[in-house]
Order: sequence, then C-alpha cells, then structure tokens
Amino acid sequence: MNQRLKILDISVDLLTMEEVLQIAWKSIEERNPIRVITANAEMLMQAQENLHLKESLKKSDLVVADGAGIVWAGKKLGVTVPERVAGIDLANQLLRLAAEKNLRVFFFGAGLGVAKLAAENAVAKYSGLNIVGIRSGFFSEAEELGIVKEINDSQADLLFVALGAPKQELWLDKYGKELTPSLRMGVGGSFDVISGQVSRAPMWMQKNSLEWLYRAFLQPSRWRRLLALPRFMLAVKKQKKMDNL
Repeated sequence: MNQRLKILDISVDLLTMEEVLQIAWKSIEERNPIRVITANAEMLMQAQENLHLKESLKKSDLVVADGAGIVWAGKKLGVTVPERVAGIDLANQLLRLAAEKNLRVFFFGAGLGVAKLAAENAVAKYSGLNIVGIRSGFFSEAEELGIVKEINDSQADLLFVALGAPKQELWLDKYGKELTPSLRMGVGGSFDVISGQVSRAPMWMQKNSLEWLYRAFLQPSRWRRLLALPRFMLAVKKQKKMDNL
C-alpha cells in the first residue's frame, strides 16, 4: 500500500518517479487498469469547487505530485514528498518504457495536428515506439463513444489524454469502465512540448521549481490561473491549523 498525504481532502501518493514507473509496468503486465493523475495546486483548488472533480480524484489509482506547490504543502504539513513527478517527465519516461517493452500507445487530445507531430517526434526520440492511434482534442459529445471504440480497437496499452485539466480527468473518469488500455493518464500540455510547439523551462528553473514562472512568461494568459497558488497556500495553512486542534 502506497504512503499517502491528504491535502485539502485529496490523497496524494508519496512516490518517486521510479516507483511510479514500477507500478505502471506492473499494471500493464497484469492487465490491471489504473488511472494516473498528475496533481498540482491549481487542480486541488479546482476540486474544492468542483465536487465531480474531487470525487474523480479520490477514485484515481495514483495521484502524483506534479507541481512544486504539492511538495511545499507536504513540508508545511510535516510530511516529506520524496520527489516532484512532473507530468511531462512522467509522460516521457512512460514513452521510453513503452519503446523498451514494445507497448502500444494512443495519443488523444491537443490542437489539430499537434498530437500527430508529438507522435512523430516521440517515435524519432524513442526507437521502436509503437504509436497505434492519434486523435485531436476537437470533438463533440456525440463522438465520444466512437472515440472510446477507436481507442479500444487500437489495443493500446497506454492512453495519453491531452484535453487540459480538469476536462481530461473528468473524461477519463466518465469512460473508465469502457476503456481497455491498462494505463490512462491526463497529460495536459505535454503534446505541445513533445511536438516542439512549446519549449520547456531551462533546467535550472526546473530544478528550482520555477517552471510555472517560465510558462507564465511564455503564455501571459496563464497569470490568472496562477492566482490559485496563494489561495492554495492559505488553504493548506488553514488545514494545518485545523489538524493541530
């Protein structure tokens, strides 16, 4: 049983990247489907107002510490989060694993042509990688069951969904019983990065938990979303105070 830390009523798994990869491989090897959530402060704040999202996060098999805010919250609550497991890094490590183990991967989401370009770049980077399906993130509700069938017909082992949070988490929850891939994961803007459409922060910023600042610089529209961070910090401090009563 994984050690977990409860932050704002959401349990986050205290795992390193390597431990997450071991669990992922075991789920695929045993055909035991799991859903992976890469959680950050913004998502946990969204879950305080969106009860459907909160229940979805609670039902997830793995909730890993994507954002620096989660690592900070652990320290504030007196628990060490062993490692930040960034969504883009986890996606890349899973692609590497898929290439090594001859696993089938499906890319679903992002803008027109982005998933295709991301798949091409991933195949060039990871020799032997088998991308068995590509589908953009533009669709109507009437098309959803057809997309589920397309994914299942591909016999994919790994499903990456890039619809943005919380849409991707809610979509995976909605069709959790129908989908057949052993590992399902929302990857946010990872296809944009893998495709080369968006660059990652310099390594020194990644290591110092400043990747959020770099993304905000590149995409000024994100600044409004960053307002969730001070609200998150206040909520965690309130939780600590209540825990100590």
